[in-house]
Amino acid sequence: MVTRLGGRTAFVIAVLVLFCYGIVGIPHGGLKQSISKRIHLGLDLKGGIHLVLAVEMSEALGTATDRDAVKLEAALQASGITEATVGKADSSHPETISVTGVPIAKMGDVRSLLEGPDYSIYDVATQQDGAFKLTMKHSAIESLEALTLDRSIETIRRRVNSLGVTEAAVQKYGLGENQILVELPGLEDPTRVEEVIKSTAKLEIHAVVGGPYEDVATALQANNGVIPFDSVLMQGVASAGAPVRSYLLKRASEVEGTDFRDAQPSQDMNGRPNIIFTLTSDAGDRFYKYTREHSSTSATPGTMAIVLENRVQEVMGINSAIRDHGEIEGGFTRQQAADLSLMLRTGALPASISYLETRTVGPSLGAASIRQGVHAAVAGLLLVMAFMLLYYRAAGINAVLALLLNLLMLLGFMGFLKATLTLPGIAGVILTVGMGVDSNVLIFERIREELRTGKSAAAAVKEGFAHAWKTILDTHVTTVVSAAILFLFGTGPIQGFALTLTMGLIANLFTAVFVSRLIFDAILQKKGKAATLSI
Repeated sequence: MVTRLGGRTAFVIAVLVLFCYGIVGIPHGGLKQSISKRIHLGLDLKGGIHLVLAVEMSEALGTATDRDAVKLEAALQASGITEATVGKADSSHPETISVTGVPIAKMGDVRSLLEGPDYSIYDVATQQDGAFKLTMKHSAIESLEALTLDRSIETIRRRVNSLGVTEAAVQKYGLGENQILVELPGLEDPTRVEEVIKSTAKLEIHAVVGGPYEDVATALQANNGVIPFDSVLMQGVASAGAPVRSYLLKRASEVEGTDFRDAQPSQDMNGRPNIIFTLTSDAGDRFYKYTREHSSTSATPGTMAIVLENRVQEVMGINSAIRDHGEIEGGFTRQQAADLSLMLRTGALPASISYLETRTVGPSLGAASIRQGVHAAVAGLLLVMAFMLLYYRAAGINAVLALLLNLLMLLGFMGFLKATLTLPGIAGVILTVGMGVDSNVLIFERIREELRTGKSAAAAVKEGFAHAWKTILDTHVTTVVSAAILFLFGTGPIQGFALTLTMGLIANLFTAVFVSRLIFDAILQKKGKAATLSI
């Protein structure tokens, strides 16, 4: 008995030391500083910026169908069906592609091509005028939207982390479709937030078809008043002392932000800032084909334009064929080269974003929340401790020790996970205290019932824990399941509440059943066979 008690005591001490390490880690500086490195404060406690963003899914959908339209036109040309014209008849429906001008004799060949595996994500319909209409299937649209939203979230998260904004929360926003919640604790200046988020706009490299033009009217005049289907007219950025130029670009991009695997600022042979980039293998093959056909030494030399936020940032020549490694040269400053390489390295959004909500939480409000939350937690704990000591007498000390160890383990859990503590998280801590007291009440009342039947103190403790264990386990499991549902389907603050509640319940099972039983056994062993309990 003594050996078993000593081993259990050593185990509890080891757990205590382990979770103390979880809270403070290896101390650096003061205690408060060490704890803040392990347990972070959320936006509502630390202050910062709260944003709700919307992803422009129609833009992502239009980009996907533009590429398929270009691919389809090339396939028709390769099949000898040169009379057909591929276009987008209705700009309000970016999910559709039209094929017109198909000779009657070749209608069957075109339908066979459209119903092939390359266009299986489209429903194909024949119009009364003999044209074909391709409409992206609903399942394919849903899949594209989900992928676009996931990529957007990951891109914003990488961009925020790369700029040194720690403890940021970037996740789906459950109150609307295709929306993203961004919380940046510790930031107070909205201008700084703009600098972090605005660089996540869509970035692409397009082939230049024509220009530069002085204005839109000049561009239209040069193209007989009509912009071709496979082209798009974009303006350049304004620069001091120079008018804004317009360029006619190929509609489908040669390379976009998600195609870049790495990018770093560098210098050319003359010491001017440039960018060295690496593409993914698929994008590299595609880019090599284009740059080989349009390099300065080819029969049809061409230029490329870097497009950001639907504006031409830079137009450059193609000196040689580029596969997966290349250089972007232009009139960059060092800061511009560093910023652009950061965008390419961390990935650009597959579609543009718009701001639905911007809210600033001041640090003074966060400090008040912390103060009030701590006061509520301490007041609740003291009242519970007083009740347990008055109602259960000496056994109440047992419950108090178990509660304190419960809180210690909860903070240790949060430290190991580097969790973010929010105001709802503090509510979860307070609720955990209540659950811990509930467990002790169940055990103590059962022990009292066993003592009333005339059993010895040792037998009453054994039977009390054995019978109360099943009830405690049932209540904790059902609450953990509820917390898991909150965590899966809730947003940041709700998830914080669910996380602290779950970790507190796990700690409570250990302290209420194992630690409390150890304390009772130690008291009974010290008093001997004639032991009595103050309960």
